[in-house]
Amino acid sequence: MTKIDWYILRKFIGTFIYSLMILLVISVVIDVTEKIDDFMTNNLSFYTIVVDYYFGFIPHIAALLFPLFIFISVIFFTSKMAYRTEIVAILCSGVSFRRFLRPYWIGAILFGGLLWLGNRWTVPIANKIRTKFEANYVHKKKAQLNIYDKTIRVDSFTYVTFGSYDPNYKSGGNFLYEDVRGQNIKFKMKADRISWDSVSGKWKLDYVTMRSINGLKEYWWTKSDTTIKIPLNPKEMYEERNIQEAMTTPELDSYIAREELKGAEGLNTFYVEKYRRTASSGAVVILTLIGGIIASKKVRGGSGLHLAVGIVISASYIIFLQFSTVFSVKADLNPLLAVWIPNFLFGGLAFWLYLRAPK
Repeated sequence: MTKIDWYILRKFIGTFIYSLMILLVISVVIDVTEKIDDFMTNNLSFYTIVVDYYFGFIPHIAALLFPLFIFISVIFFTSKMAYRTEIVAILCSGVSFRRFLRPYWIGAILFGGLLWLGNRWTVPIANKIRTKFEANYVHKKKAQLNIYDKTIRVDSFTYVTFGSYDPNYKSGGNFLYEDVRGQNIKFKMKADRISWDSVSGKWKLDYVTMRSINGLKEYWWTKSDTTIKIPLNPKEMYEERNIQEAMTTPELDSYIAREELKGAEGLNTFYVEKYRRTASSGAVVILTLIGGIIASKKVRGGSGLHLAVGIVISASYIIFLQFSTVFSVKADLNPLLAVWIPNFLFGGLAFWLYLRAPK
């Protein structure tokens, strides 16, 4: 590391922190204007809003836009250096363009590693604070609504269906329990009413009808009431919004393994979140190199053109990421491939720009 390397790295870090502070302030102001009615309706104090919500919201929004903050910061300070002919002087002194990019690599790996660690532990903990607040004060009315026609696969062979369910009273009606082996239903049980018994940890059924099927033989009987123990907790009946974001990576791995053991479907959302935490760190490195290569060329008009190109590339990256993740969740695209498609495309763009850069 030479003085020039430290000079560029200091500009990298300083500009990023400055940009991050400005954009976080803007994000908080916009969020306050959107939720001010919820704050006033629930008569929340300033301390409660800051500690119970914004201590979680700020890390969340910072991690979400971290690669874009990096990209804009790199373009901004590099274009300033190019406009002042500092980069021309560095290259004319005998420093190769590849050597010139060394501090960019160091800064990108440093910030990418920081984001990787944050995504695995710090940000999920912050999201727990944020989602708990939103569930209590922002989405409270939606959480109180009854649930209708909800089918859950509780293990590899068992499906349960609630015709209706009230999360406030932990009870429902028109309950159906089915044991399915291959293409055949082996056992079916219906109940007019179901309720959770917190003492025994079992579900209580009223007015029960049961059918057992064994080949061509079928048995049918009824009971006024009975209890059943299934691996289903009342908390699982109500799906929290973006629950995967509030799990640390070890918790997310455990949740996925548990749901797979039960034979649950629709886990692509959780896989996307798991792989995104690493892919976003890779995006930091790729976008840093793209920004450094684009902005190192001196152009007429200063940094305006560089910033315009940077905004277009940032928007393109977000669009590609959104498309690929939606295809994964809705169209069963491989989650690992979905979150890395934008990195592959923009990694190729970075390599192409490097080959064409004036050296």
